[in-house]
Amino acid sequence: MVYQLIFSPTGGTQAVANALAGGQVIDLCDRSVNFSAVTLTGQDVAVIAVPSYGGRVPEIAVERLSKVQGGGARAVLVCVYGNRAYEDTLTELADTAQAAGFRTVAAVAALAEHSIARKYAAGRPDEADKAVLKDFWRKIQAKLDAGDTTAPALPGNRPYKKRGVRSIVPQAGKDCTACGRCAAVCPVGAIDPAAPKVTDNSKCISCMRCIAQCPVHARSLNPVLVAGLELALKPLCSARKENELFL
Repeated sequence: MVYQLIFSPTGGTQAVANALAGGQVIDLCDRSVNFSAVTLTGQDVAVIAVPSYGGRVPEIAVERLSKVQGGGARAVLVCVYGNRAYEDTLTELADTAQAAGFRTVAAVAALAEHSIARKYAAGRPDEADKAVLKDFWRKIQAKLDAGDTTAPALPGNRPYKKRGVRSIVPQAGKDCTACGRCAAVCPVGAIDPAAPKVTDNSKCISCMRCIAQCPVHARSLNPVLVAGLELALKPLCSARKENELFL
C-alpha cells in the first residue's frame, strides 16, 4: 500500500506528491486526526512530503509525523520549496522519519510556487517537473522491486540551522463573511471559529492555508510586506532551479 503523509497548506506540496505517486492521503495539516493511531507496516511505502520553511521542516509537521507508527515502512521523502533553498529540510525530515520507524529509500527536493512571494516558481510543478517526477517514481519502484532499501545520502547539516520567525500574518478584509472555513482548516488553530476575522498572531505559522482556502478570497497579506519580501528574495529566486533526486 502506498500512503501520502502530506503537510501541504496551500496545495503546492500535494501537487508535487501527486505528480510523483498516488496513494491514500494522511493529511498532516488536519489537527483533528489522531496521528498516534496511524500505523504502517514494512510492506507499505510512504511518500512523506513537506514544504521547506526557512530551510527546516515545519515544527507542527515534525510533531505530527513523530506520532505516526512507521512500522518499517519504506519512505520516499519530498521537500518542496519556492525556488530559494531548502537547506536542512531533507536531513531533518529523514531524521524525523527514522525516529518514527520509517526506512528512507529515496528523496526529492522539488519546486512549487512560493506560498508568500507567489511570483517565484509560479506555475510549478509544471509539465516538465511532472515528467521528471514520474520517471523518478519508476526508478524508485525498480529499486524496491530489487529489494534494495539502502538510504540515499542527503544534503543538510546537523545541527540544523536555527529556525527563523515567520511573522507575516494574513488578515481578513471587508469581504469576509465569517463563514469559519479558515478557522476549520488552520493547521494550528490560530483562528477562533466564533470570531474568524481575528487571527492569534502568537499561533500563526504563516502557512497561508487560510488564504488558499477562503471561498470568497477575503483573506490577504499586507502588500507592502509582500513587496519587501519579493525584493529581498529576487537575487536568490529569479533563476529557475530544477528538481533534485536522491536514490
